[in-house]
Amino acid sequence: MTIDEKSPPPTRRPIKARDSRWAAKIAAALARVPVKPNTISIFSAVFAAIAGACFAATACPRIATSGIVVAILFVCGAACVQLRLLCNLFDGMVAVEGGFKTKSGEVFNELPDRFADAFILIGLGYAANPSAALGYVAAVLAIITAYVRALGASAGAGQNFMGPMAKQHRMAVVTIAAIACAVAVLWSWHGQIAAAALGIMIAGMLITIARRAHWVIQTLENR
Repeated sequence: MTIDEKSPPPTRRPIKARDSRWAAKIAAALARVPVKPNTISIFSAVFAAIAGACFAATACPRIATSGIVVAILFVCGAACVQLRLLCNLFDGMVAVEGGFKTKSGEVFNELPDRFADAFILIGLGYAANPSAALGYVAAVLAIITAYVRALGASAGAGQNFMGPMAKQHRMAVVTIAAIACAVAVLWSWHGQIAAAALGIMIAGMLITIARRAHWVIQTLENR
């Protein structure tokens, strides 16, 4: 996402699905239950932990006893990544559109996300065995990427959600890679695909960090 330096930055992450009818109906149903947005935020980290565990389990001989099992683990991991994103969508919708916003909501909105990124990326790193270190590097860069965004907000520049490897972009890469890995199990290429996906994310996050930092500095200096 590109943000014009002359225009005010968005206060919420731009998500197209937020304007869809199905999302509005589900968010309204959750608000009627009622499910607190902070609870939904916590569940995003829970689904991320399950996704990371599924990815890591593909490299565990005691669990990954056959190609079919490995493929199922990758598919389940991809599904949980998407459930994590749905939680990220609905916690904000229930909070803002549903009128359940709390004073501590920002903490629940941000903190579980940092754990969620780490769970998923580190888990995928183990799937890329013997390149597990890539997962840890990606997790650290994901945290720094979010930190630069938050730093901009705290410094008065506003929040900047630009990519090329913002959260939704990272999770798209992870999901596509996981599905590709499930298929590539037939040829034992899943480790290479997972490693390539992490490499792409690492390179993209380095660019994202630089772009966001530059935007924050320029915005503050131009005031």
